[in-house]
Amino acid sequence: MIVEGRAEKGRILLAHGAGAPMDSLFMNQIARGIAAGGFEVVRFEFPYMQQRRVDGKKRPPDRQPKLLDYFTQQIEQFCQDGQPLWLAGKSMGGRMATMLTEHPAVAGCLVYGYPFYAPGKQDSPRIEHLLSVTKPVHIFQGSRDAMGRKEVVEAYRLAPAVQLHWLDDGDHDLKPRKISGITQDEHIADAVESSLRIINSQL
Repeated sequence: MIVEGRAEKGRILLAHGAGAPMDSLFMNQIARGIAAGGFEVVRFEFPYMQQRRVDGKKRPPDRQPKLLDYFTQQIEQFCQDGQPLWLAGKSMGGRMATMLTEHPAVAGCLVYGYPFYAPGKQDSPRIEHLLSVTKPVHIFQGSRDAMGRKEVVEAYRLAPAVQLHWLDDGDHDLKPRKISGITQDEHIADAVESSLRIINSQL
């Protein structure tokens, strides 16, 4: 577990994606950027990723019920002091966060690269719960994300509480092509700045 910043305004639980740990470069940038805005950012790893640190072997994510149960344990641990609590996550971690947004202790959710569907499987979208969610869900998505391209996702009828923030030419890691004239760092900084603005507006 990594805890950064002080809970001057609130707390963010930030979950990693399926293949990279909580201290990847992407996760570091998001966590440090939000923490600099006056929030405590708590990063944790799901059990399968913890085991990878022990033996060095890559393994697939735990099944969804186990992921959700573990994430819920983190919510219960960090909601005791009454601080405003937001869930956040990269890709898979973000998807799990959206599925727990209705938890009584949670104010809302931030996702960096939502896996709307597996690559090449646009006919099997992972959006059922996003059709009815009532608390704020903000998704920062690259417009050419192989797991959620703009032209595909904009056709979904998601709940009004779900707001999409498109990052031009970004991929699943919000990384644009050089020809775009934009850098990944700029997109991540934009996502962090927008995240802080959103959370502050809810306080």
